[in-house]
Amino acid sequence: MFSKSRINEPGPKAEADKAKAPEAPMTKPAMDFTASAPKGKAAVSVLSSDLTVVGNLRTTGDIQVEGTVEGDIRAHLLTVGESATIRGEIVADDIVVNGRVIGRVRGLKVRLTSTARVEGDIIHKTIAIESGAHFEGSVQRQEDPLATGRPTTAGSARPDAAAVAPAPGDAG
Repeated sequence: MFSKSRINEPGPKAEADKAKAPEAPMTKPAMDFTASAPKGKAAVSVLSSDLTVVGNLRTTGDIQVEGTVEGDIRAHLLTVGESATIRGEIVADDIVVNGRVIGRVRGLKVRLTSTARVEGDIIHKTIAIESGAHFEGSVQRQEDPLATGRPTTAGSARPDAAAVAPAPGDAG
């Protein structure tokens, strides 16, 4: 089987090919791994119904929550399952609420299905609320609801400014 004889091997070209041969198998698994998922698409992370998370979650991908989260969530697409309860702020490009959210909701596209229960303010670019959804809070449309911090409106900024600066016409 094993022989030191080189009878079956052609000249130097075969040795050069053999030197390159180990490189191909080493790079192939990496190529197979990245090709298994469509480019730019990540798998959805699912938090099962028997799972309770205490703390904040942050991802650039998609999350489907079926359990309980006590903390803030930031994601690309967030789906709140019918059995889910989230206590905290949720921020995502797309938000679909089928379950319960206690806290502020900020998203470019927000959808409350007929089984949704939201207790908190919703800041959105577009919103859809199905018949049967339960909602307690205020709704505010903004061009960029994902901007960090509280929404700045003329009404919320004015009291602080009035306390520091005198009103117009009150010179001296």
